[in-house]
Amino acid sequence: MILGTAGHIDHGKTALVRALTGVDTDRLPEEKRRGITIDLGFAPLVVEGVGTIGIVDVPGHEAFIRTMLAGASGIDIALLVIAADEGVMPQTEEHLEILKLLGVKRGLVALTKSDLVDDEWLSLQVDEVESFLARAASEPWRVIPVSAKTGAGIDDLRDSITAEARSIPAREADSDLFRMPVDRAFTVKGTGTVVTGTVWSGAVLRDASLIVQPTGTVVRVRGIEHHGAEADSASAGQRTALALAGVDLSDVQRGSVLVSEPAWKASSEIDAVIELNRDDLRITPRTRMLFHLGTAEVEARLAIDGAVETAGEKVNARIHLAEPVVSRTGDRFVLRMPSPARTIGGGIVLDPYPPQRHRGRRRAKCGHDGMHGLPLSSRLAVLLEDAGPDGTGNASLPMRTGLSPDLVAIQLEEAGAIRLGSNVYAPGAGETLMKRIESIVAEGVANHPLEPGVSLQATRSAAGAADDLVGWAIEKLVLTGRIEISQSLVRPAGWKPNVGQAEQELSDAIMHEICMEPSEPPSIGELEAKFGGKTRPLVRKLEREGQLDRVSDDRYYSSEAVSQIVAEMRARLEVGRVYSPAELREVLGVSRKYLIPFLEFCDRTGVTERRQDGRAVRPLAVDGLK
Repeated sequence: MILGTAGHIDHGKTALVRALTGVDTDRLPEEKRRGITIDLGFAPLVVEGVGTIGIVDVPGHEAFIRTMLAGASGIDIALLVIAADEGVMPQTEEHLEILKLLGVKRGLVALTKSDLVDDEWLSLQVDEVESFLARAASEPWRVIPVSAKTGAGIDDLRDSITAEARSIPAREADSDLFRMPVDRAFTVKGTGTVVTGTVWSGAVLRDASLIVQPTGTVVRVRGIEHHGAEADSASAGQRTALALAGVDLSDVQRGSVLVSEPAWKASSEIDAVIELNRDDLRITPRTRMLFHLGTAEVEARLAIDGAVETAGEKVNARIHLAEPVVSRTGDRFVLRMPSPARTIGGGIVLDPYPPQRHRGRRRAKCGHDGMHGLPLSSRLAVLLEDAGPDGTGNASLPMRTGLSPDLVAIQLEEAGAIRLGSNVYAPGAGETLMKRIESIVAEGVANHPLEPGVSLQATRSAAGAADDLVGWAIEKLVLTGRIEISQSLVRPAGWKPNVGQAEQELSDAIMHEICMEPSEPPSIGELEAKFGGKTRPLVRKLEREGQLDRVSDDRYYSSEAVSQIVAEMRARLEVGRVYSPAELREVLGVSRKYLIPFLEFCDRTGVTERRQDGRAVRPLAVDGLK
């Protein structure tokens, strides 16, 4: 569990942490010299019945808001520090706004330096702070006067922190995927590269392999510490230091994220719902701002439909980032303008891996447009429905829904989703595709009633869906008796070629024409010129029925004629002897135009064997024709 301080510069945050824990979080020489916090500081607070709470001490100076944001991300309880002798100041207001944008609802206010004011002034300040909180905080926070110098109120503050901590549900650490944003990175002699951060989700063990994003570097965890004590594991909500093997310090700095699975990807575009807190802003696609998520700070631009009319209005947007960041659905972020430097709003990630073509950037005034306002479990159904017949990768769903892998699996099962290999599809996508394939097949046989079916390959291509889903749909259609497949042709179950009287008469005429010159039949082109466009399907039908043999691509012989010609060859030619083309032409009595294609047909069917000087008749035992 993490407690984070917040508040204006020199209001006594570090002194208060020292009074609570005995640890001085100002570790840098420059911090000692100037008496202010510049970088993040950390200290453990042991709470009875809860365990150790990690305290993150953040700087209060306006110039270090970026560092404050890095420390505030991932905290469970906020400790807003306000000096009794000064009251609410600019950074007090901005820090509280940032905490609200980050979704930190639980908090306490420490009214420090109470020893510097009299009781009347202290009472006035308590009233003023409570009025400020009523306007600015999302929930009421208790105000506790304290003095780090005299110790007054410290026990009361510690008891209040304990009560808040006990009311926070324990995190389910091990069931989720590991992620830890890095807030510090340094080198320790004899150890190597060390990084620190708050574990946002999951757990990691010593010697485990992790991935540094966005670089993709694979590292090994050679050591784990919590507040200086060695440990075998680290889990969600813990302040952790990890000693890493296999990475240089330059490759893992503040803003990097350690993750456990390759499915965690850094993205330069995310879909989000945003809320701006100023009425005087005009945001265009060219407006550049700073995007803060976790410990990362990246320049960003927003793509929004229309203009934001009033402060507090929620709108859906696509955020274009100058550098890729690791995010997850449900993550909160803060938006700031670089000059003049100020916080202008924030939002919640809706999809860290949005489709390339934005599916309707729509305004979310009611809070339920797009996926904004939906519970995490419902977002899974929206993602699957939106993916349609293309499906979505199963490995990315924990990131795109904000759910743990176990919960994703349960939701997929309850939704009846179709899981094929590494992809997942909405159940409706499968039934829709089955109907589409049925329609393609029905239309195909209707347009070609003389054919025994339509090409299976052409049907798969026309389906317009992922290959694995098409295969699943075809298999389902066959199993349920809606279609049937034979020799790479697909047709409606029970369907037969439709040959009417006119087609039968035309088929007979074509057969008669071919049989008039049995050894020199007309080509397909010649038959089409005489009998019209139905010639080819009728000829293929006659071939399927065994009345015709296709000798070459453009010429069919009657099966009876082929049998007679082959029988004559066997009767007049000696098995095994090589005959030249001229000798074969004399035996068959046909021109070269017909001879060569017929001999090639005999080669394919095992009647003859081509040799260097001609062809030899093969023994009847291997004759695969008649």
